[in-house]
Amino acid sequence: MHTQALAESTNVEARKPFYRILYVQVLIGLALGVLAGHFWPEFGAALKPFGDGFVKLVKMMIAPIVFCTIVSGINSISDSRGVGRTLVKSMALFYLLTVLALLAGLMAVSLIQPGVGMHVAVNTLDPSVAAKYTKQAATSGFADFMLHIIPHSFFGAFADGEVLPVLLVSILVAFGLNRAGDDGVVVTKAIASFSHVLFVSFGFIMKLAPLGAFGAVAFTVGRYGIRSIGSLGLLILTFYIACSVFVVVVLGTLARLNGFSLWKTIRYFKEELLIVLGTSSSEPALPGTLRKLEQLGCRKGVSGLVLPMGYSFNLDGSAIYLTLASIFIAQACDIHLSWGQIATMLGLMLLTSKGAAGVTGSGFVALVATLSVMPDLPVTGVALLIGIDRFMSEARALTSMISNCVAAISVSLWEDACDREVLARELGQVNAPEPAARSKVAAAPVVQEDKSWVPTPQSAA
Repeated sequence: MHTQALAESTNVEARKPFYRILYVQVLIGLALGVLAGHFWPEFGAALKPFGDGFVKLVKMMIAPIVFCTIVSGINSISDSRGVGRTLVKSMALFYLLTVLALLAGLMAVSLIQPGVGMHVAVNTLDPSVAAKYTKQAATSGFADFMLHIIPHSFFGAFADGEVLPVLLVSILVAFGLNRAGDDGVVVTKAIASFSHVLFVSFGFIMKLAPLGAFGAVAFTVGRYGIRSIGSLGLLILTFYIACSVFVVVVLGTLARLNGFSLWKTIRYFKEELLIVLGTSSSEPALPGTLRKLEQLGCRKGVSGLVLPMGYSFNLDGSAIYLTLASIFIAQACDIHLSWGQIATMLGLMLLTSKGAAGVTGSGFVALVATLSVMPDLPVTGVALLIGIDRFMSEARALTSMISNCVAAISVSLWEDACDREVLARELGQVNAPEPAARSKVAAAPVVQEDKSWVPTPQSAA
């Protein structure tokens, strides 16, 4: 019955006029945003609230959606030791991918050398640019980061809206419900029902995605201008090449080893990726990605853990940016770094790339945090990058988003928590059903492992 509902929802999606499909609307919004920002710069810059408003609306939903998904997912797993095993495998994969991302950025900037020949004098750089981010970077040490995961209060985790504190609270509540027995049944059913409501509400918010993408891109082009990337165009090109190589080679290999197609995965999450492209942030795509992972056959007890963790521990786009930007500053300022100094810098970046997670502009903050403790590189060198950082943030977010999707599917497969037949069938579809299309279909309830009938987020998607 559930399979029939999925098939019917796909047919509904296929019969939609092309202009009513979400990713087509987002593409139109992106194109109009570029035109508005280029031909009417002041008007485009004034459209910033549209993009900011959409991102704030989505962030408002992230904490409760993550909480409900993780609690109901973990509560359906009979073996609690499986949660610990999933966490260990996820962290091992995240750090391996981070190391490879750092090396990808290092190789690209070393081969193309975008900063060679600039001969920038360090004393001419504006120190005020780095000072703006130094305060944020100062509190991003590893110990502070670990303590920051613990919220000031239970509801404080939801008030702040950060993923890791919500993740901690969710795991504790899930284990509590597992041990509560019959006393926790009412709470479990209430959380499942609330999850259904949240995903339906999120479907309404996603209708505003084209408007949000239009406003965000119009602001970027109107404020900074397409011509502003000309002077540092080689650096931007180098970064995009490094990200592309990492996605195709590293993530493509990981997907192939686990028996699924990277290209089909990217195509399946195209709506979420276009939203990331428009808003320069991966956070607006989190709820929709959670829903689609479950739709792919991934058990939400596993994918619901891996994906939110990846948002803080698997920022591969930022990792590529860290090595590329640091070596670029060294090249531009005629500073020679030995291989020992580079190795020390890479080890430091393994910490700073995680410690800045959850901070606004985390990639730039992590860069300042790295340079602040590297005596060989001037922290004022970030002034060279501030004008084009916005044009690089899209690639950072897209790379991290694709990496987290592939990682979540891979770990689910490792844990035997993903139905390979469903995965192959769903990835083989040309168009994945959208929330609006799927909500029109009366979805059947899904039997969880604890044999209780609970509606899942995908019934609301």
